[in-house]
Amino acid sequence: MSIIISLPDGSQREYQQAVTALQAARDISEGLAANAVAVKIDGEYRDAETVIDGDCRLEIVTKKNEKDYLHVMRHTASHVMAQAVKHLYPDAKLAIGPAIDNGFYYDFEFSAPIASEDLERIEQEMQRIVKENIPLERFTLPRNEAVNFMQQRGEPYKVELINDLPEDAEISFYKQGDFTDLCAGPHVKNTGAVKYFKLMSLAGAYWRGSEKNKMLTRIYATAFDKKQQLDDYITQIEEAKKRDHRKLGRELGLFAIMDEGPGFPFFLPKGMVLRNTLIEYWREVHKRYGYVEISTPMMLNRALWERSGHWDHYKENMYTTVIDDTDFAVKPMNCPGGMLVYKSEPHSYRDLPLRMGELGLVHRHEKSGTLHGLFRVRCFTQDDAHIFMTWDQMKDEIKNVVRLFDEVYSVFGLSYQIEVSTMPEDHMGDEKDWDFATETLKEAVTEMGKDYVINEGDGAFYGPKLDFHLSDCLGRTWQCGTIQLDMQLPERFELEYIGADNKKHRPVMIHRVVLGSIERFIGVITEHFAGAFPTWLAPVQVKVLNITDRVDGAARAICEKLQSQNIRTEYDDRKEKIGFKIREAQLQKVPYMLIIGDKEAAEGTCSVRSRKDGDIGVMTVDDFIAKISAEIAEKAK
Repeated sequence: MSIIISLPDGSQREYQQAVTALQAARDISEGLAANAVAVKIDGEYRDAETVIDGDCRLEIVTKKNEKDYLHVMRHTASHVMAQAVKHLYPDAKLAIGPAIDNGFYYDFEFSAPIASEDLERIEQEMQRIVKENIPLERFTLPRNEAVNFMQQRGEPYKVELINDLPEDAEISFYKQGDFTDLCAGPHVKNTGAVKYFKLMSLAGAYWRGSEKNKMLTRIYATAFDKKQQLDDYITQIEEAKKRDHRKLGRELGLFAIMDEGPGFPFFLPKGMVLRNTLIEYWREVHKRYGYVEISTPMMLNRALWERSGHWDHYKENMYTTVIDDTDFAVKPMNCPGGMLVYKSEPHSYRDLPLRMGELGLVHRHEKSGTLHGLFRVRCFTQDDAHIFMTWDQMKDEIKNVVRLFDEVYSVFGLSYQIEVSTMPEDHMGDEKDWDFATETLKEAVTEMGKDYVINEGDGAFYGPKLDFHLSDCLGRTWQCGTIQLDMQLPERFELEYIGADNKKHRPVMIHRVVLGSIERFIGVITEHFAGAFPTWLAPVQVKVLNITDRVDGAARAICEKLQSQNIRTEYDDRKEKIGFKIREAQLQKVPYMLIIGDKEAAEGTCSVRSRKDGDIGVMTVDDFIAKISAEIAEKAK
């Protein structure tokens, strides 16, 4: 029996018997083995001593692989935190403690609630454990012994996890001094590697994410290899708090989430101006790119959702009702309705590609613990489009969509990274079709001069996709845009077109969203701009401020003139000092203030103050209208 180990550089190593990952690293170089922290086998993090007994892809994780190293080190940091908690609260019960994108967390059941003030005490105990430089030692136990081991320590959540593992699973533990945890690993070699960390916050979390289970206490934290990285991250978090769209949404009068409708946002007058401006831009762009707009019903019958597969695979997230003794569901997505629109009339190859856009309000039942402002809601407007095409039109259509994405994201100053998600194990359709579709996605992106990363096996069951991960001004990423190839829904709905050969053919389809959802995108750009929206997008573009009542008529006339030019203008005629009015307008993040005193009223001018540049001088009203109109037309950032 031979074992082929494939390495990241494309080379391969062949072995005639099982070897540990560390032995394979040593065969590459002694230095690599000495610096090995952990490994990735077929993309999964594993301990360096893991035995390899079959063909696989192997990556050796060292400090040079910063992202992978941080993942492993943060996992160890979660164990250090759990050990500190057990020292300070011996009766606390352990649940789970994984590494996550920006740090790690651990879920505990405490006999009495803890508060944010307690985090400093836990941090101090963690620092003591880190200084001790305790080695982490891995060992395994048979299932019965593992259960007894955790029962004796009074850890019911660990016992449940062990009982739920597959019969043939290896049950491993990691010991560090007086603390032992059930864990698959991997970990750094000792606690001393966890140098720079910070406990960030407390939250409630249902055990295993189910509302039927007990609410546990989750401690969120982060850790870095360098102090400067930790300092930069904490600074970024503080800045993010100032930009929190929920806080700004209240302060700027954009939206509200009320107790009467958890997860169902209310858009307030200024929020509706922002929303409608965004939608107007969406419509303008899509018209230029050759899309037609449709609207499909919010509620459709069970037969449709069975045909689409949602009734069997997504019903727990759908809101359902009965009408005239027939089951109906509020749509969780727009796609099936789009299929019916396509089927409503015959199509020829001359009609293709057919690009249909829809701003469809969808509803999905999200668990209450996951709801978060506009980022995770139960109803949202998805800016869907479905493109029906022939197989040979696929590459050009993908490029056309990417060009549209480029234009939209650049308007908001958002950069992005493209991720290609490939065929999952649980997929439908012929692998040759999958290979063709996946290669077409890659070729389209490459031919446009863009880079991408592979997300192996994360495509939908019906086709591969491109995901666009946007980066905001703080470097945070948001997954908004998606280009999803679908070879299955056209089959399920028996979509057809008449080809040049006068025979019936099946079209292939692209699902795509640019903004993802209007609500979530508003949340993203609110935080990206810190509520200081560019002039074209700002709910109020100009505030007219009078210094005295003597100029009320002149100020009011200026306000009305701007409004007649479709410039969103408000007049602050309150009997307050001008300094107070300016500060108020600044807090509302209004792009421009026009200050009208006796001199301006007499000369037909205005003193202009910019949110961005401060005082920019006196100009005629017509000159100001020309300036701001050009800025709006250019969609200047």
